[in-house]
Amino acid sequence: MAGGLAVGLAAGWNIANTGAAAGVLHHAYGRSLPAIGLLTTALFATHFAAQIPGGRLIDRLGARRVGLAALAVIAAGNALALAAPVYWLALLARLLIGLGTGGGFVAGSDWVRAAGGSTAAQGIYGGVSVGGGGLAIGVVPLLTPALHWRSPFTTAIVVAGACALVALVPIALERPKRHPATVASAASRLRSLWPLAAVHTASFGLSVIAGNWVVSLLRDDGVSRRAAGAIGALTLLGGLATRPLAGLAVGRYPAATIRLLGFSIVVGAAGAALLALPVPVAALALAAAALGLAAGVPFASVFRGAQQLFPESPAAAVGVVNSAATFAILAATPLVGLTFSLPGHGRIGFGTIAAAWALTLAAIPRAKRSLAAATVIG
Repeated sequence: MAGGLAVGLAAGWNIANTGAAAGVLHHAYGRSLPAIGLLTTALFATHFAAQIPGGRLIDRLGARRVGLAALAVIAAGNALALAAPVYWLALLARLLIGLGTGGGFVAGSDWVRAAGGSTAAQGIYGGVSVGGGGLAIGVVPLLTPALHWRSPFTTAIVVAGACALVALVPIALERPKRHPATVASAASRLRSLWPLAAVHTASFGLSVIAGNWVVSLLRDDGVSRRAAGAIGALTLLGGLATRPLAGLAVGRYPAATIRLLGFSIVVGAAGAALLALPVPVAALALAAAALGLAAGVPFASVFRGAQQLFPESPAAAVGVVNSAATFAILAATPLVGLTFSLPGHGRIGFGTIAAAWALTLAAIPRAKRSLAAATVIG
């Protein structure tokens, strides 16, 4: 299972590393903050495009092969970005990196499944993958005084190389199970994925959007670079704890799953709303922690449910669910960046994140039915 965790960590790091250095890149490239936000958008454009095809390729070739290829693509893209402090070169590099993170994220999840992972194991994978992004938010700002604009890209290469060493350790992985389902039942199962995708979009998608801009929000409030990095990291590092813990909880007490999902949505929305307010630094740290902790809760249930709904193509099913969250990140990250030019310097954007998160409560009843169907099939 360690190889899958390593691939997920590397993918997560690259999701958040440029956002963590947004201010430095803004000066190095001579571009506005919304333009720097497009570096994240560029990654998620190809990340989104790679999800479903990558899942199908994983179901055919195996998670290990695709995961190792993804790490190589991630390292190559970051090496390209290091060639020169040129905005368009960075944009092209991020498009390349997105192919690696998109295929790698799905490969890591399927690697864990194929290694015999349970719901709790999927939660551990989710914690490590989002923890990679949280670590980037915390570490990259600390290295910018020494590495300047190179910090997000240099660190990404180091992380990809270290993770590749772990992924190279040989291990036998289980192949997808054959499932003699009719076309009609397949269509019904596909519809059952959408409520799970909605919950995942709120928990993962909105937390990544917030994580990419929270350091800039805090810096505009006069918070030091070190403190802003530490507080901002909580928006993703919280999931490092709650993704595995929630996976373990729903594995032992499946009847509590829906209540836990609903509670997490309320807490996540409240955390984003508090970040949108002019409150003391201590309150902002509490808000970031609440957002991050809440964001991690649905991951294991959603991914395990998707895999159980489609036992014959579990990686493709995860790709479908994750592509919805990816599209939200792709579309909304630059829009939140634009709100930094409006009154409040980003607070409108974080208020919108809070509202969108709260609206996800409407998907909970259908998600309950989807998880029930997944249990029967799986």
